[in-house]
Amino acid sequence: MATRKVTLSLDAAAVEFAERAARQHGVSLSSWLSKAARREAVRTGYRPQARATNTEELAVADEAEAAAAEKDLRAEG
Repeated sequence: MATRKVTLSLDAAAVEFAERAARQHGVSLSSWLSKAARREAVRTGYRPQARATNTEELAVADEAEAAAAEKDLRAEG
């Protein structure tokens, strides 16, 4: 999966919670936040939309990403 570097502002408590959770799960803070954002997007009803000319391939890739996020969400309880 491609990554993109971004700058975010988070409240201090959120960063501390995320850092602790990432350590507990043995992953980087970036990885943990990426998964958390994906899970929250799926939980709140986000459905991927095609963004380029090859709509069929993008739809398959987006559906796979959404399915992975849903699986992660179910696994977390």
